[in-house]
Amino acid sequence: MAAQLSARQQTDLHKSMLDYLHTAGFTKTYDQLREEAPDLLEFKPDPTSPSSGLLVKKWTSVIRMQKKIMDLESRLAQALEELSHASTSEGSKRANKEWLPNEPAKYILIGHRDKINAVSFHPLYSVIASASVDATVKIWDWDSGELERTLKSHTKAVSDCQFDSTGKVLATCSDDLFIKLWNVPDDYKNFATLRGHEHSISSVCFLPGDNQVVSSSRDHTVRMWDVQTSHCVKVLRPHEEWIRSAIPSPDGRLLLTCSDDHTARITDLESSALKAEMRGHDNRIECAVFVPPVSIPSVRELVAVPSTVQSAKVDSLGISFVLTGSRDKTIRLWDALRGQCLWTFVGHDGWVQAVTFHPCGKYLLSVADDHTLRIWDLKTGRCLRKVEAHSPFVQCVAWGPAPLTDAKNDEPERIVNVLATGGTDKLVKIWKP
Repeated sequence: MAAQLSARQQTDLHKSMLDYLHTAGFTKTYDQLREEAPDLLEFKPDPTSPSSGLLVKKWTSVIRMQKKIMDLESRLAQALEELSHASTSEGSKRANKEWLPNEPAKYILIGHRDKINAVSFHPLYSVIASASVDATVKIWDWDSGELERTLKSHTKAVSDCQFDSTGKVLATCSDDLFIKLWNVPDDYKNFATLRGHEHSISSVCFLPGDNQVVSSSRDHTVRMWDVQTSHCVKVLRPHEEWIRSAIPSPDGRLLLTCSDDHTARITDLESSALKAEMRGHDNRIECAVFVPPVSIPSVRELVAVPSTVQSAKVDSLGISFVLTGSRDKTIRLWDALRGQCLWTFVGHDGWVQAVTFHPCGKYLLSVADDHTLRIWDLKTGRCLRKVEAHSPFVQCVAWGPAPLTDAKNDEPERIVNVLATGGTDKLVKIWKP
């Protein structure tokens, strides 16, 4: 390397090294270097000379340059990713199916007076509901960005909202201890109020068939309700601390819950028996979801699980994998039968609040208190894109209506490319092409 430097450059380098050693107090090394470089025997450190502090300055410049290179490489990778999804004659259909959100948002929905806790898409129409700490639920047209109506009946923060599979009923829950059911075709008339929880209600969700609703609460219980009678038909106690969410399996036989006790659990709804426990997070688990069937092939590739092995697990429980997001800033993928952690998605710099899946099955989307929406490649576990979504915190995320299915080959005929996020900035954002 020395041969590539001119005599003057070598001298300047040696002087810089001597200056650094002298400043850092490495006296012996300083004297040794002077002895091995006779032309520097007369060197005396001078704070005013050009070589003073030069080594440190150059080193700092190199670090700065490395960071810049890494940033440029990241931006290049994102640009290449966007290019791969760009519409081209033959590949336009595929590109549309794999559209990924990017800045800026298509619409910013303004109207709430406090942070947004949840968003839910109507299954048929271009309608989205948003639940807020301001005790209201707002109904928007996500295709135009216009506010349609505001639902006022809760007296405290509304923590969750969800349409049933037909879009005829909207369920909401609140810190006021009530669950309310709204008749969508009848101008969103509040036709039922479900009473029974003894503390703030965290989540509400329809079971398959839409005849029952399941809710989770800070009172450490999960309750099942009959929609027709408004009666509580079952009370479960899968955790001994605040239960953040309760999600039924696609067939309605199992219930996935997550809690402040750092665990997620799967419970048999009929027998109330514990089927699996997922323990490994270092903090409260904010969200837990079953991995949808369309994403299972990508997940299998990620964790290298052969299809034949996984099929046996599906037969025993009806589901394969579970995903959890936690305040420990990680997202974990679990074997739903054994409760074993198979993969950890690391990248967020804040509490992970919510996750959802791209309808094409290849991507995972997550939001967190680091004000970002992140998109992960399910086959590699790599973060493909980071989107600055809200400031400071992103509270919720949801993909648009489920894709229609072709009865002949069970493949989606179309994918509705629309995503919604809500944040502590009181805004709902719509992301679409």
